[in-house]
Amino acid sequence: MKALVVFYSKTGNTKEIAVNISEVLNCDIEEIFDAKPKGFFKSAFESLFKIMPKIKQTEINPKNYDMVIIGTPVWAGNMASPVRTYLFQNNEKINNAAFFCTMKGNDDKKVFLEMERVCESNPTACLSLTEQEIKQEKHIKKVKKFINKINKKS
Repeated sequence: MKALVVFYSKTGNTKEIAVNISEVLNCDIEEIFDAKPKGFFKSAFESLFKIMPKIKQTEINPKNYDMVIIGTPVWAGNMASPVRTYLFQNNEKINNAAFFCTMKGNDDKKVFLEMERVCESNPTACLSLTEQEIKQEKHIKKVKKFINKINKKS
């Protein structure tokens, strides 16, 4: 299986998980960047009102992969606005998807439903991790289960 991990990260938590997944799967990875960086409140506002900000052009075509694993932080109970933009721009190029999110609360189900709707693809697997799980390194087993689920479906 040829996989790609695509993610957006503001604090580094989502990036840490994305790098871990890509290392275990030995696959390509691409980070999504805002075209114009902004502060937390503007980012949360965009997520809450489902605004799609401009993002820097990505270099990797997701159409060339069997599986695209998409990671987002949860802001104001929603996926990060740059991830929404990426999914809208690339939903027709994504054949199989898996989703993961990092969060402080427990808004993962809402986020995954929105990602599924925007991506127009039922996810093979979903993984949600809290900031506390990541800091205390309690996420390792959950990441392994997520990767095993992806490997079984491919």
